[in-house]
Amino acid sequence: MNSWEQAYQKWNTFQNLDVSLKARLDDLKNSNQALEDAFYKELTFGTGGMRGILGPGINRMNIYTVRKAVNGLANYLLANRVNVKDRGVVIAYDSRYMSKEFAVEAAKVLGYYGIHTHVFESIRPTPILSFAVRYLGSTAGIMITASHNPPEYNGFKVYNETGGQIILEEAEKIIASIKETADELSVPYLELEQLAARRLLTWVGKEIDNAYLERLAQITRMDPVILNKEKELSIVYTPLHGTGLDLVTKGLAQLNFPNVHIVKEQAIPDPAFSTVESPNPEEHQAFSQALVLGKQVNADILLGTDPDADRLGVAVLTKDNEYQVLTGNQLGSLLLDYILKRNDPVIYPNARMIKTIVTTELGREIANSYKVETIDTLTGFKYIGEKIHQFAATGETFVFGFEESYGYLISSFVREKDAIQAAVMTTEMANYWKQQGKTLLDALDDLYVKHGYYLEGLSSLTLKGKEGGQQITKIMETIREQPLKEIAGLKVEKVENYLTGERASMKDNKVEQINLPRENMMKFKLEQNAWVCLRPSGTEPKIKCYFGVCGNSREASKQKLAALQEKMEGIIAGIISQ
Repeated sequence: MNSWEQAYQKWNTFQNLDVSLKARLDDLKNSNQALEDAFYKELTFGTGGMRGILGPGINRMNIYTVRKAVNGLANYLLANRVNVKDRGVVIAYDSRYMSKEFAVEAAKVLGYYGIHTHVFESIRPTPILSFAVRYLGSTAGIMITASHNPPEYNGFKVYNETGGQIILEEAEKIIASIKETADELSVPYLELEQLAARRLLTWVGKEIDNAYLERLAQITRMDPVILNKEKELSIVYTPLHGTGLDLVTKGLAQLNFPNVHIVKEQAIPDPAFSTVESPNPEEHQAFSQALVLGKQVNADILLGTDPDADRLGVAVLTKDNEYQVLTGNQLGSLLLDYILKRNDPVIYPNARMIKTIVTTELGREIANSYKVETIDTLTGFKYIGEKIHQFAATGETFVFGFEESYGYLISSFVREKDAIQAAVMTTEMANYWKQQGKTLLDALDDLYVKHGYYLEGLSSLTLKGKEGGQQITKIMETIREQPLKEIAGLKVEKVENYLTGERASMKDNKVEQINLPRENMMKFKLEQNAWVCLRPSGTEPKIKCYFGVCGNSREASKQKLAALQEKMEGIIAGIISQ
């Protein structure tokens, strides 16, 4: 009997198996392929948590895999943190299937160990969970979300006492603790009635929201006279069936933006995300209904937040009365320039802008023009949050952080990407440029003229299941063992192997260390300010290839970018077919 069959039999013969999971397991009994995928491995708890398809099995998100993860977290906290039981853990959740149920299960397991939990009484954005950990002085936070994944997914993210996602060292210890829990079906827990009787559970209402909104009001760069006036800027906003509606609209109201039009069909929390193909503001189809409403009300900008409101997408009205969706790199560059333009330059010698290594180099050029230093991190906002925490010891000042995948942070009272902050600041910025007779697109063109036409692209290949995972491994191993020397006619100048932590120069064969944590990623720096980076996704069954170029015209950059993407897609397809 295969190991997956043994795991399946254990579940199938477990007499107290959850009724709904038992029914779904029965539905799969005639499909060995489906059963193997559900049981051939344990759902991976990665560097920040876990994410997977809902359903029965050890490779699925369900009450048993959640309990096991929380059991490991509880034991880790008790062994590595002080005053854990009283400081407790904050738990929030979004609008997905089973989100509140998983939040309650987490509280029940933590309660068994006498750890107090603060559980939000209704759905909340991820940045509110980050803020809540810091506000309450808790020892950790749990966010139940799968971000912008399809409806059949859910996830479990862990935050440390700084309000940021757990760092690598913490993740490794938590993973080890989880592995010590041998049987996910027999994790101990208390019932809700027991939690209440022992005063181990507090339901959280609006107190933390109000405290967050107070801090949000302080991030504005507007002059007091302008701040107190009602603005004419017309805004359309969609929360894409998620958690952002309440706080985004209140945040805009605080800055006196009255002309906010909500996409009503998408204002209702809906785990099926029934009006979109994908609730991902990175994809243009997510704006389809916002585009219709935008034309009806002649909106200057369209805003869209993903289900857990940590990512923001923006579209801008063009001179042709159409809407152009900004990329994450473009919006991040605009926000950075506006924030630095409106800050006191006296802070700049000590100020730091933080971006990831696959985020546009335009950000560095903008920061340099204000004499602000740029810090690069690995992909993932957790590394930006970690770096901000280190500033308390170094005395450096955080001014802005962003990543290409639509994640931005303006103020560090949150230690996670924050679409609420970004939505408010984007609206303020659009209003500022409107007063100058410009749109955000005009402001972006000015940045290109000044700094160069930086363009970026992303090619993403989905490879599901066991076989897909093997193919992703094969691609990365081949690229690592046989590094490219030229791509689309551009010579490779440096090869960065983040798994070994080495940067090799092709010109003089010198090798230097990369001062970043190890990760399964390869980056090729090319001549003419171009680059390519290959990286498996940490949250989805995908391998991603990032591209960046800079030319002296928009058309030249477009041609160079298209050539890079075509070449890399061909290389990857060739490796898979071998």
